[in-house]
Amino acid sequence: MDVLFLSRLQFALTIGFHYIFPPMSIGLGVLLVLMEGMYLKTDKRLYHEMTKFWVKIFGLIFAIGVASGIVMEFEFGTNWAVYSRYVGDVFGSALAAEGVFAFFLESGFLAILLFGWDKVSKRMHFLATVLVAFGAHFSAIWIVVANSWQQTPAGFHIVGSGMDARAEITNFWAMVFNPSSMDRLWHVLMGAWQAGAWLVISVSAYYLIRKKYATFAKASIKIALSLAIAASLLQLVSGHSSAIGVSKNQPSKLAAMEAHFEESAPAPMYLFGWVNDKRQAVQFGVKIPGMLSWLVTGDPKANITGLHAFPPSDRPPVNIVFQSYHLMVAIGMLLILLSLLGIYYWWRGSLFEKRWLLWIFVFAVLGPQLANQLGWFTAEVGRQPWIVFNQLRTSQALSEAVTHNMVLGSIIMFSIIYILLFVLFLYLLNEKIQKGPEAIEEETAETPRRA
Repeated sequence: MDVLFLSRLQFALTIGFHYIFPPMSIGLGVLLVLMEGMYLKTDKRLYHEMTKFWVKIFGLIFAIGVASGIVMEFEFGTNWAVYSRYVGDVFGSALAAEGVFAFFLESGFLAILLFGWDKVSKRMHFLATVLVAFGAHFSAIWIVVANSWQQTPAGFHIVGSGMDARAEITNFWAMVFNPSSMDRLWHVLMGAWQAGAWLVISVSAYYLIRKKYATFAKASIKIALSLAIAASLLQLVSGHSSAIGVSKNQPSKLAAMEAHFEESAPAPMYLFGWVNDKRQAVQFGVKIPGMLSWLVTGDPKANITGLHAFPPSDRPPVNIVFQSYHLMVAIGMLLILLSLLGIYYWWRGSLFEKRWLLWIFVFAVLGPQLANQLGWFTAEVGRQPWIVFNQLRTSQALSEAVTHNMVLGSIIMFSIIYILLFVLFLYLLNEKIQKGPEAIEEETAETPRRA
């Protein structure tokens, strides 16, 4: 394993671990707004205690997310010095905006959200909840803008040459609204909404199976299931729009996603398969002829650019992109099915008696997490061999001073720390779940509570 591979592995491990937490905090933030909004509207104690309970979970997720995210910023300078110099002007503005306008907003009002229940009015506390949720979304906006610029760079010119070359912004708004940023933003946010929704559904289903906090769990699961079905269906729309954008702006990535090798020909859509890179073919696959062409252009006979249109050195690793993409889609479709089943049995009035479905809901919390990770694998590996698409190769972006032993040692260290941090997170999360919300008597759950 060379330094380049180890550096990429290190960044993948650190960002993969970090990305467990921001989607949950973004999605949970939306649910907190809905729950506390219901409290303001109805003045029922149930929604007050519901919001208080999930705020505690939100605080834990936020803390671990901040702790795990700091490392990545240092990695830019230590492992990717050429890349940092190249994108510094572009990322500097986007990440500064994320810090000043998003992180400070979110963290500033977090104190009121966590500790202000009896110190500010109900409306002021609700405003803090809204601003924390907005700050989480605003943070995602700037992070996605920065990453999308790597995928489809725009609004810049190159200053200098060779090792001293760097991208300089010429049009800030063209950089922000680069060709892929809005499609990718909605796709990321819908995945985050699902992560938060299924966390609430999972815990609520667990309570119902254990016959604990039934009133609380039933109300929580209804609110979260409503968000889950909306987000899952919108995710389908945003995913389709994003794929069309990829076909226009990164055709080599789309070709890898469906293992389409012919230089220009109608393309099928595979349901599954295994890509044999030597034979440049999909083995054991099931495909729908012309389906990719139809989804992209509306014409099943339309030609789609394949991998043979690009030099071998400019092609991404096909099988890992193919598998990541298809697993992501499969999980997404499964989450839609589960959401529809939940809505159907809710409408029939029998949702909370379907123990088999509640057990599936308990473990379905893993679905959005896996789909979100696989989506990023598809996006990032599919961009290879470019770290900035068609501008700077990943192999050229590495720091010259970093050695094999340095990177390997840091990977081992980070892995140990992150394992311990994840164990701590699971322990604290379990403690809060087992403790549960403040006890609510069934007969008083619907009574008003004056704050």
